[in-house]
Amino acid sequence: MGDAIAVRGLVVNRGGRRVLDGIDAAVPRGSVTGLLGPSGSGKTTLMRAIVGVQVIAAGTVTVLGLPAGAAQLRHRIGYLTQAPSVYADLTVRENAHYFAALHGRGRAEADRAVADVGLADAAHQLVNDLSGGQRSRASLACALVGEPELIVLDEPTVGQDPVLRADLWARFHELAAAGATLLVSSHVMDEAARCDRLLLIREGRLIADDTPDAIRAAAGVDDLDEAFLRLIRAGESGGTGREAA
Repeated sequence: MGDAIAVRGLVVNRGGRRVLDGIDAAVPRGSVTGLLGPSGSGKTTLMRAIVGVQVIAAGTVTVLGLPAGAAQLRHRIGYLTQAPSVYADLTVRENAHYFAALHGRGRAEADRAVADVGLADAAHQLVNDLSGGQRSRASLACALVGEPELIVLDEPTVGQDPVLRADLWARFHELAAAGATLLVSSHVMDEAARCDRLLLIREGRLIADDTPDAIRAAAGVDDLDEAFLRLIRAGESGGTGREAA
């Protein structure tokens, strides 16, 4: 099926500082790919480049066979930012109906999206009255309501309780099984094991691009946290994951 996202030699400078330094990565279609790394590593900047709202200094970003930011991609991509992207003076349901209409969808699809993110009981509440985690889920519902081919989610599970986090990840895999491609960022390493594939970024450089099992094997350990640490140390020393043990 090919790749939904292909990044080649991507360089981004912001505020006189190099934020992304020669990123080469690919995201397979129909997968849940995790973008993992500590805060400040460049995850959000990479996502902004993928959805076409980031000025780049060098390299290319191809999304669904088109240059990132192409007008034809507008209704094919769902993007959830870290900041809530819904209207505070509307209810959850009203927000979902509005975004559904923008995508040519009906109210039934909007109500289903609200239920899928666990907000059915809060559908008639004003967004302004929701908790931070609920606002994030309201934004997620609006990102999903258009049934986009590519879904880019910037730390969607921050502030969610463990049960809701598990439910959201189950929903992500349901969407992928139905043919969507998801790129999900997180700085919580225990979410890495929930992904089909992982991109590990640190200080603007990609240090791993593989399946969780392959990353464990490369590092010679079963624990992904330890595997990441060994890959980071190996990169700093110029050795392999096993040599860094």
